Amino acid sequence: MRRSIATVGAVVLGLVALTPGAAPAAPFQTDPGLSPADQASVDAGLPVATKAKPGAKPAGVNPFLALLPDPAKADYSGWADYMKNQAPAKDAARLRALPSAAAARAAAAAVVVDEDEPAGTRGSNEDPASAQLIKNFGTGSGQNPAIRVLGALNPETFTPATRAATPEDDGSIPLAGDTGLSATRRAIVTSATIGDGPHGSAGTGTNDFDFFKLQATAGQVVTVATATPTGPLDTLVALYTPDGTIVASDDDSGESFDSLLKYKVPAAGTYYAVVAAYSGLPADPFDPASGDGGAGEGPYTVTISAASDDEDFFAVKLKAGDVLGASVKGAASYLTVYDTTPREVHGSEQDASFIYPMDSLLPGGGNAATDYVATKAGWHYVGVRQGAGSYDITVEAYRPVLQGAKPTQTLFLDFDGGRVNTGVFGGTGNVTLSPFSAFLAKWGIPRVEEDTVIDAVVASVTENLRRDLIDSGLNSKFRLKILNSKDHADPWGQKNVSRIIVGGTIAESGVETIGIAQSIDPGNFETEETALVLQDVLSDPAGGSASLNTYLTSASDRVAFVGQAIGNVTAHEAGHFFGDWHTNNADETANLMDSGGANFDVLFGVGPDGVGGTADDADVDFGDGQFSPAEGFIGTEDTLGRIVFGLTS
Repeated sequence: MRRSIATVGAVVLGLVALTPGAAPAAPFQTDPGLSPADQASVDAGLPVATKAKPGAKPAGVNPFLALLPDPAKADYSGWADYMKNQAPAKDAARLRALPSAAAARAAAAAVVVDEDEPAGTRGSNEDPASAQLIKNFGTGSGQNPAIRVLGALNPETFTPATRAATPEDDGSIPLAGDTGLSATRRAIVTSATIGDGPHGSAGTGTNDFDFFKLQATAGQVVTVATATPTGPLDTLVALYTPDGTIVASDDDSGESFDSLLKYKVPAAGTYYAVVAAYSGLPADPFDPASGDGGAGEGPYTVTISAASDDEDFFAVKLKAGDVLGASVKGAASYLTVYDTTPREVHGSEQDASFIYPMDSLLPGGGNAATDYVATKAGWHYVGVRQGAGSYDITVEAYRPVLQGAKPTQTLFLDFDGGRVNTGVFGGTGNVTLSPFSAFLAKWGIPRVEEDTVIDAVVASVTENLRRDLIDSGLNSKFRLKILNSKDHADPWGQKNVSRIIVGGTIAESGVETIGIAQSIDPGNFETEETALVLQDVLSDPAGGSASLNTYLTSASDRVAFVGQAIGNVTAHEAGHFFGDWHTNNADETANLMDSGGANFDVLFGVGPDGVGGTADDADVDFGDGQFSPAEGFIGTEDTLGRIVFGLTS
């Protein structure tokens, strides 16, 4: 169940590429109180929060791990930059601490596969269908589970033609200056100023935008790169189709706060690039006065090109349940995995491996890292693009860590509150959290119903994390024991026990979120982790999207709805430390891993009547969904498939 909303293209924080034929992503829904211009930025996957300085740790919790009431307040690009900067040190620390990881990396260094595409050419291994086969890779007996792939990218080269700045006003699609890109003019470079138009601070004050018109043919990559070496301007860029649909955007993929957008054109046509100041997209790209004011100003140089890129794909054969990780260094800046279909299942231009737990064996520390858990046996495809020159890919595969291990993974749901160290989430350290029972009255539920509500939460979690995974039939050896503080002694501290604390508040924990997990752990290498599901926002007075009270009326079965909704949020947090990233909260299908924002009713399972706890409530499950556009990944995430094999006997 989804609302009918306009769509944007596959948009990520950094470099952006939409594979021809791929379904477009939908807007990232957030706070309905945002200005129309800020909402336009957020819909495009662009943050609008106050930024950390380059290289500094952003304020607040890591939004990749957290279910935020309002993701618009999160510094996504700052967190992506911080994690990428920290990834090499954490990868090195894992290698020192984990002999098996160090052994795998040494094995990879010893088994080198050279790209067989002739030097200086492109076109021999451009897609999964033409991928170079690597037959000796795998987790089976006599195979190499860790390799290095060495190759080179050879995109079309060109010299940008210098172009004079477009006379103002060029602040909308109808007013865009024509770049003149053609078969003989692949790129232009222009120096201009944000703020010198009639809607800059000296004019209407609604923000200045510079639009550029360009033509591109199918398969070409449009690149828009800004440079601001002489001033304080923080740019962002976006690419529109003639009807005003955003198909790509970028904030900070260039140096410092400069922008670098790349978009693979699926069909020949006209496109419009805009250069704006941070948090300054127009609410309406046809109206140059539709900004909300307050954005920065200053000079910039922009290079715009439309040219042939080079992509290299390598085929590796995986078994169902294999946990694949890859990291790339050198010239390539985009690393991806395709499944047996083939469809893109984790495209990445960032290294977020810092978010893996210390026990993870997956590689990181390069330009980009990717991870995937195979749901079917067969050929899978590792690909690189976006760059010119030599690259070095480390590719590793592992069987699930719990395969053949005892005891079975246990998930303990703790409703009792008590002392918890929230420092692992960025909180204040050892604190006391209120028990779940303290919040029942805020939903109009008497405390005498506590056991009944807990039973409903446990039933929801069990359906989401156990019954549905068993029913999928993907893993005949699936095992997960779910215990709770009402019916069982606390097993926390025992082997293979992870827990979720259901209780407490933001003020008590020092963690400004609804839910947060300790890590994202593809393969479930770390089997003893903690997550929080705080209750204050969920029990706020009616009005906010994230409050259960917004959906409770006299027609509601309150116990059933609260159990269902909190069970879904709890399963969401478990999904993280069992291996899932966030999915888009506004694409066509509801998913338990949907990010926070204005669509909490969907995650909670509210039906078409808008009332929780009625007959039309929806069953929200793990399954296929597009990655969250704010978090910088491309492709379809199977949130069930990524966790079902990590929970193996």
